[in-house]
Amino acid sequence: MGFEIAGILVLMILLLVLLVLEVIPIDVLGLGLLLVLWFTGYVDSDQAIAGFSNKAVLTVAVMFVLSHALVKTGILENFAQYFIDMEKKVKWLGIGLFFVTVSIFSGFINNVAAVAIFIPVAMHMASKFRISPSKLLIPLSYAAIYGGTITLIGTSTNLLVSSVGETHGLQALGMFEFLPLGIIFLVVGTIYSLVVLPRLLPSRAPVSTLVGKYHMSTYLTEFKIDKDSPLIGSNCRDRQVNERYEITVLEIIRDGAHLAGNVGELILRQGDILLTKGAIDKFLKFHQQEKVLALSDVKLGEDELQEGDNVLVEGLIGPESTLYDKTLSDLDFRKRYQAFVLAISRRGGTIKQKIAHIRLRFADTLLMLMPADQIAEMRNDPDLIILQHHEINMRKKRIRWLAVIIIPLIMLSAASGLMDILAAALAGAFLLLVTKHISTREAYSAINWPVIIFIAAFIPFGTAMETSGAAHLIGESVTSMAKIFSAELAPYVLLSSLYLITAIITAVVSNNAAAIVLTPIAIAAANNMGIDSRPLIFTICYAASASFMTPIGYQTNLMVYGPGKYKFMDYVKAGAPLNLIFWVIASVMAPIFWPF
Repeated sequence: MGFEIAGILVLMILLLVLLVLEVIPIDVLGLGLLLVLWFTGYVDSDQAIAGFSNKAVLTVAVMFVLSHALVKTGILENFAQYFIDMEKKVKWLGIGLFFVTVSIFSGFINNVAAVAIFIPVAMHMASKFRISPSKLLIPLSYAAIYGGTITLIGTSTNLLVSSVGETHGLQALGMFEFLPLGIIFLVVGTIYSLVVLPRLLPSRAPVSTLVGKYHMSTYLTEFKIDKDSPLIGSNCRDRQVNERYEITVLEIIRDGAHLAGNVGELILRQGDILLTKGAIDKFLKFHQQEKVLALSDVKLGEDELQEGDNVLVEGLIGPESTLYDKTLSDLDFRKRYQAFVLAISRRGGTIKQKIAHIRLRFADTLLMLMPADQIAEMRNDPDLIILQHHEINMRKKRIRWLAVIIIPLIMLSAASGLMDILAAALAGAFLLLVTKHISTREAYSAINWPVIIFIAAFIPFGTAMETSGAAHLIGESVTSMAKIFSAELAPYVLLSSLYLITAIITAVVSNNAAAIVLTPIAIAAANNMGIDSRPLIFTICYAASASFMTPIGYQTNLMVYGPGKYKFMDYVKAGAPLNLIFWVIASVMAPIFWPF
């Protein structure tokens, strides 16, 4: 094995480790990889920047814009309301059609956008049926994942694999070539979600117990200002309540009235009750030094929190949120949203202390106390996905139909050969911008730039795999193992092995990364065996999207992690059987749809 091949394989292993550990943001990691390849001579300058002009990368970026335009029309919310109405009549029929609808929309738009729209619907359905949201949220994510496999534009992975194939002289993958096997996955996946997953997934906190879910009862309490308290005649800011005791005064209750505005400046009186948030040891210090009476015998629940038109609201940090990597203090969150963040949930753990200085991350869930009349305004804020509060009302909007028909027109134009898919997508985006269905500001903000940068920077790695001979070496190794079997069986064993390898890798790293690494290997293996590479190419596409076993393998899995109160093993138990089922189906059906 040559030095160049050894170097690229070591780099690949290091890259996979860094992706799993998530110690570096993916876009920064991608740029670092590009520079290493460039400086070490694996790629030249033209190859290094080729990803930024790659047709698939540009198409993915434009599809983010088109997806945003479709979401903005409100048609998804209208569909959501339809299923809310239906499930009142026929429970499992409504839920089944709900999953199918999510899958179909995921075939047209970005999966993350679809899940963001339908998470509140799943929460509402869980509330109506008095079942745990954990019974519906993983199935929702799965529906979006396998729904993305029914068309070329359903997931960025399909576009990337098609692009890599074209660079090797292969014919581009067709818009609806994915449909036959994709539909089988959709049907089997939906049945699995309705029949099997309810038995595998746990029932955790019901939708209504937000306080219990975040274990906030211990950390929310009331203090009554006694006659000897130094707080009398002063205010919380002057007494430095927050700085000295690390306690936040959420509101002041005076003569039955809840005073939530400017609580830091309000002159305090004897008998005032302070609704506070903090740690138990800090409460004790506050009680002793400020001579306030602890009402610890009164447990604070949701009913009390909602007095004075305040409600508990749960919001999710989306992948494109501008709140990412900022602290609540940096954002002046309380002033910006007129809301108090009581707790932050991150991957199953809840942060309750010094949360003002915690840097927000994708899929963090915020538990907020806020006036009820602010919820509608917050729902319109793209930085937070409102998951639930006590009354979830889906607003019906007037649908702007141009944005609704643009994506089907793009698909038909590309499928019929009238236009290249990138040209059709750009034309659609141009029409939406010219007609002011979306603004240029919205278009730029709709693009998930970290994903685009990562994909563009990662493409040269596939080139380096090819030019160094690493792809050919691995391809030879894989085919050698397959050739242990008879000449007739070897191609089928190769296809099945590639699916399994891809599905395992995509469980721990980005699906796009898995596809970019393995597509050249699949092409090299097909050439080595002397068979058509098209069945293997489609196998990589489907397997790279089959990320069901871990929360980190696909963004939609991570989005439902916090709201569903899941644990890592929940994904393993729920996803492993589905991965095996899809593996068997693909191993049998792929060679039928795309013969060797």
